[in-house]
Amino acid sequence: MLGLDPGLGVTGWGIIGVAGSRLTPLGCGVIETDPAVSVPERLRALHEELSRLLALHAPEEAAIEETFVNRNGAATLKLGYARGVALLAPALAGIPVAEYAARTVKQAVVGTGAASKEQVAMMVRRLLPGAQFQRADAADALAVAICHAHHRSSRRLWEAADRRRA
Repeated sequence: MLGLDPGLGVTGWGIIGVAGSRLTPLGCGVIETDPAVSVPERLRALHEELSRLLALHAPEEAAIEETFVNRNGAATLKLGYARGVALLAPALAGIPVAEYAARTVKQAVVGTGAASKEQVAMMVRRLLPGAQFQRADAADALAVAICHAHHRSSRRLWEAADRRRA
């Protein structure tokens, strides 16, 4: 399962294995684009790196953090561009993509939607022993993947219960 924390300058990625309730870190890192080149070139570079990751790891599902709107409209728009690429790359590979608000991710991993980045990183280390990440963007991407694993598991339980009632 692939988790993505998109950004034009830095996109965090994290891949976890899911077996029942057991989560295993399989890899994580960041994709950085060169701020000296044009936005279209940065988006192309992001797409190429995401496509390479998808081909290398072949995740069955992907999850992405929803856009955070801030006071700087231009920065929000650039984040939206990167998010579009992050949604498109797995979709082109035939991989279903789920989306989660940042508060939902924090709630699933830390227990509160108002958690700090440091709290998220600490809980990711606890939930994924052995996970090695150097940047908060990679920890956030792993948190997105953890959130999706938890939500997917719950959704499957509800669907099974609905089938039994039907």
